[in-house]
Amino acid sequence: MIYTLLYIVGGVNASSTDSVEVSLLTCAPGQEVYALYGHTAIRIRSCVNEEDWVFNYGVFSFNRPHFVWRFTRGECDYQIGALPFKYFAEEYKERGSSVYQQVLNLTGEEKKRLMELLMENMRPENREYRYNFLYDNCTTRARDRIEEAVDGIIIYPEQDTVHSYREIIHQYTVTHPWAELGNDICLGAEADRPVSVREEMFAPFYLLRYANGAKIQDQEGNERPLVLSQSEIVKGKVMEGKGENLLSPVLCAWVLFLCVAAATFAERFHHGCYWMLDAGLMVLVGGIGVVVAFLFFFSLHPTVGSNWQIWVFNPTHLFAMPWVVWCGMKRRPTSYHLLNAVVLILFMIFFFVIPQDFCVVVVPLALSLLLRSCSYLISYREEK
Repeated sequence: MIYTLLYIVGGVNASSTDSVEVSLLTCAPGQEVYALYGHTAIRIRSCVNEEDWVFNYGVFSFNRPHFVWRFTRGECDYQIGALPFKYFAEEYKERGSSVYQQVLNLTGEEKKRLMELLMENMRPENREYRYNFLYDNCTTRARDRIEEAVDGIIIYPEQDTVHSYREIIHQYTVTHPWAELGNDICLGAEADRPVSVREEMFAPFYLLRYANGAKIQDQEGNERPLVLSQSEIVKGKVMEGKGENLLSPVLCAWVLFLCVAAATFAERFHHGCYWMLDAGLMVLVGGIGVVVAFLFFFSLHPTVGSNWQIWVFNPTHLFAMPWVVWCGMKRRPTSYHLLNAVVLILFMIFFFVIPQDFCVVVVPLALSLLLRSCSYLISYREEK
């Protein structure tokens, strides 16, 4: 099928590719979590036979066996697909997302080479690739195929502002604070290093911006612009930003800390034991710690292995919870509180020198745990 497809749109066996228009498509974000960052595809349109196809490196299925497990492990496979442009455009029109087209300034030979590369990728044995959100995704794949097709090199404009991966991600999740929190819990210090122009282009709209200012330099040193024109070919709806609402993560975390502080004061005043508070807090932080520790030690995802938040978010809270609660109810000392207090105090001391932008809930949750441990240590000392 794909050989016929590429032929009718001016493919590798066509005598001329002058009638073929090759474009880079950039799709605006959607409301689903997996669509927050937008999308990139390559459009090939024949002006002679009116064939119009889109090649998309972002095809995946939630129904594949063990999808969630493989995604968590960083072993999720995406593939390239092709569909008529009218169906592609209709999908984004129904979603309310704009689609921008950049017509590429490629020669006939470069168009032919690009279609050969797409045809090679469409072979059954080559369709799948190991998806990597930051380093190898639907946007970088489209960029790489275009770079391989040109006769020479593509020179991109210089950065006006140096960003980190996390800063770019935050630009897309600013109206989705809970999705942003999930990213910040999982990403480590590697996500906060300054990134280059090529690394910024993991995000679709960064590729769009850099492509607009890019030039193709041939082997003789002659230059021509990469993009001939840009237009909005699918009109999207105006999405109103939600911003920080009453249930934002940072507000919820600090309210939780205030509740823990109030309960701890009441506990000491009434000489009781609020073991349910300890159980809930340790299950919450320990549950997050299970995810962070799994990603830290076992996942192939980029940057998750450099996550200093594991000082606070680690599974020991969850595993130690039954023993700690039992000791609290029996008013018996346990070494957990001393060890926990030491670790959290060290974390607070080094908080500002650790090269990582921590998530907004780590401080109030760490203070909550520290407050509970210190309260028990003081009680043990008074009883002794």
